[in-house]
Amino acid sequence: MSTPHNSAVKGEIAKTVLMPGDPLRAKFIAETFLEDVVQFNSVRNMFGYTGTYKGKKISVMGSGMGMPSIGIYSYELYSQYDVENIIRIGSAGAYVKELKLFDVVLANGAYSESTYAKTQNGYDKDVIYPSEKLNKKILDASKAVNIPVVESLIHSSDVFYHEGSSYMSEIVAKGCTAVEMESFALFHNANVLNKNAACLLTISDSLVSDEVTTAEERQNSFTNMMKVALEAAIAE
Repeated sequence: MSTPHNSAVKGEIAKTVLMPGDPLRAKFIAETFLEDVVQFNSVRNMFGYTGTYKGKKISVMGSGMGMPSIGIYSYELYSQYDVENIIRIGSAGAYVKELKLFDVVLANGAYSESTYAKTQNGYDKDVIYPSEKLNKKILDASKAVNIPVVESLIHSSDVFYHEGSSYMSEIVAKGCTAVEMESFALFHNANVLNKNAACLLTISDSLVSDEVTTAEERQNSFTNMMKVALEAAIAE
């Protein structure tokens, strides 16, 4: 069995998938952290790999950018490949000065203006929540490896380039501290299909201080976030 977007057959993908946006980051994680790695997907260059971490089977696959893209891949992983847990590991822009470059943020909710959830099944609220069970595993893992994470409501946006400047203050007023572009759709799919989803983010740039990381740093250097996610992925 395969889909138009994933050439894997059932059984090739682990129950837990780490999902960065960038497929090259998925490749980096697989080659750096996993053993006995097998590539299960290259359709549209959206690379997916399965291997072992500390003897336990785990998969990693890119999601692409934006909610429509992660919406397709995560829905298929949950519904066609029996995946139970997806941990998004991505980059985010800081909305508040308290968040610095390379800080790790755990989303305890995703706010969005997106119509993804309403279009998908009629859900009409603007905040969607991750799995409490999976978030607890991530918090426990962060303590175990002594890597701090900041829990926060985050903003999932459909738009990267905004016209006008008032949107950010309006979003910050809702309690959001950082922005990314995928988690709202991921959390929705998990909730619809009775699965688990979480989102762990590394601050890659700041919208209040204009600090920014390079594309290479985003691909290769977010190791703290990756270590926390890997430990959470193998937790019982």
